[in-house]
Amino acid sequence: MPSYDVMPNMELYQPVRVEDALDIASRYADRGWLVGGGQDTYGWLKDRAKSADALIDLSAIESLRGVRETAEGLEIGALTTLTEIAENALIKQRYALLADAASVVASPQIRNIGTIGGNVSQDVRCWYYRRGLSCYRAGGNLCYADTPQGMNREHSLFETSRCVAASASDTAPALVALDATMVLRSVNGERTLPASEYFVGPAVNIESTTALRDGEILTAVRLPTEWANATFYFEKVADRNVWDFSLVNVAAAFKVSGGSISDSRVVVGAVQATPRRLTAIENAIRGKAKDEATAASVAGIASEGARELAHNGFKIPLMENLVKRAIST
Repeated sequence: MPSYDVMPNMELYQPVRVEDALDIASRYADRGWLVGGGQDTYGWLKDRAKSADALIDLSAIESLRGVRETAEGLEIGALTTLTEIAENALIKQRYALLADAASVVASPQIRNIGTIGGNVSQDVRCWYYRRGLSCYRAGGNLCYADTPQGMNREHSLFETSRCVAASASDTAPALVALDATMVLRSVNGERTLPASEYFVGPAVNIESTTALRDGEILTAVRLPTEWANATFYFEKVADRNVWDFSLVNVAAAFKVSGGSISDSRVVVGAVQATPRRLTAIENAIRGKAKDEATAASVAGIASEGARELAHNGFKIPLMENLVKRAIST
């Protein structure tokens, strides 16, 4: 009988340069596991729900840490901790939306270790999947949560293609709302993706939540000046205020001129496997006052197309009310 009190055997690599990490990641491909803070890693491996031939610990690569000003805005290294993001003066001044989102992830202890790269790249939080059952996402032919008897209170309302698990990241909706760019590197070079394309749903790839390819490493997140100093709103609703995942969250950025909304980006999280941008809401409020009347008139649009499961129907009014508060506050 294998012992579940200890980690399984695997190789451990601790590179101090990005180039060395990329070489190792390329060599192991899908059998290598990238580790930043490790908060979403060790449970998977210890419980034997997933396995790897090698852990590639990136935590010693100092070039992947920190916040840097650029001509286009800010660049945040993927290993920058959530606490550093929540407390960074530049982020708080120009992109408070991301600072607010980072400040409510899990608990202070986890934020001190957890990284922005890990938070946006973590896997979904479905009980069945994480227990190692052979569901669709794990290569099987059944979604245990998408049944009348399933435990699906925390699961998705939208884009439920075979898998109904929802995104767990609080910072992901903020990055989509800020129109962030994700920087991905491999031994073949660098490529960038809009945050909205970095996150993928089960209809695109049921075995992954991101567009990362085998051998690639997320090295940085770039925030553009276009949304710096906008009017921001972030709110997370969870069962507990500390160390819990969102039931629904909302991240919104508004450009307001003369009391009217000239442009906006409104994104909700934990309602599907990816951050859900509400473009219909954005179109409906363009040119209108940022007030309670506007909010009340459009909030119902947020839930159009929702498919409630047996136990998560409460998320529909919750989502509508969060969107209403984002617009009216």
